[in-house]
Amino acid sequence: MRVLVAPDKFKGSLTAAEVASAVAAGLADVHPALAVTTLPVADGGEGTVDAAVAAGFRRVRVPARGPTGAPVTASYAVLGDTAVVELAEASGLHRLPGAPEPLTATSAGTGDVIAAAVRAGCRRIVLGVGGSACTDGGAGMLAALGARLLDDDGRDLPSGGAALSRLASLDLTNLSRVDIELASDVDHPLHEAASVYGPQKGASPEDVGILAAALRHWASIAGPEFASRPGAGAAGGVGFAAMAVLGARMRPGIELLLDLLGFDAALTGASLVVTGEGSLDGQTLAGKAPAGVARAAAARGVPCVAVSGRCSLSPAELAGAGISAAYALTDLEPDPARCMAEAAPLLRRLAHRVAAGYFSLSR
Repeated sequence: MRVLVAPDKFKGSLTAAEVASAVAAGLADVHPALAVTTLPVADGGEGTVDAAVAAGFRRVRVPARGPTGAPVTASYAVLGDTAVVELAEASGLHRLPGAPEPLTATSAGTGDVIAAAVRAGCRRIVLGVGGSACTDGGAGMLAALGARLLDDDGRDLPSGGAALSRLASLDLTNLSRVDIELASDVDHPLHEAASVYGPQKGASPEDVGILAAALRHWASIAGPEFASRPGAGAAGGVGFAAMAVLGARMRPGIELLLDLLGFDAALTGASLVVTGEGSLDGQTLAGKAPAGVARAAAARGVPCVAVSGRCSLSPAELAGAGISAAYALTDLEPDPARCMAEAAPLLRRLAHRVAAGYFSLSR
């Protein structure tokens, strides 16, 4: 009998690969003969490149600009002519060197990484758009790919979302054309990019108003018919720029990543799937990785259980998501700080309970 362990990261504690390793070790402690396959997953946010590398892609490190324009080293993953680019690698909140800069933060670094992958011969770009620090409508990304955003005097606009209010024209003459698939669990239109996500990136109420007006103006020039599309507001409007200007296609992040990582093949012969993430909560039900894994397992008639740092979902909610049972670190250790600090050994112990439940499910 075989178990497929396919978790997302425990944010702030463990990568998805570390979660999978701890669960596999705990299962082996109880049933050494149990065949366990690990497949770390992601939904397009932080950890997407790591998941691709764990699935056999090669990591490539390249120079890029961070959200403030400061130089950083970012990674993408490549297999054949497909590159997996994670926006958070260059343009994520964790790349901010100090306080947030909501009005001037840029997505240029994401464009730098895409451009590097294209120069290396990649023809297909899978772009995960979670965890951004910017609300620039994707303008920085486009500029890094060769577009010019000009003011009334024909000068290039400075970086950031606020500057878009001064946009007079968009010159796409030298824009690199690239085949992009967007991996995102965000379905907000562009006009909600500032109001819904701006405060998470340090925007004050006044900043939100400035950014919202600037994004409306940006959309009126770059492609007003795309502004209301679901996902246009992803990553501060990167979704909009990718769809309106680059012709990108958007798919739910976890669905796209499961296809890319070979989940269906890994599932063959499994009698149980173990998935998970740091917190099983309402966001999980809105399309996060564990719900996507459970849905894919259910389509093949394979039961799925989940591990997490904490779980606030009811048994009915879990069942509705296709998760037969949930096991949380807080079941073992009530102190959240210790759960974070000792996540790996606690998760290994938690997997002992999963192993016991596995045989009850398979009877």
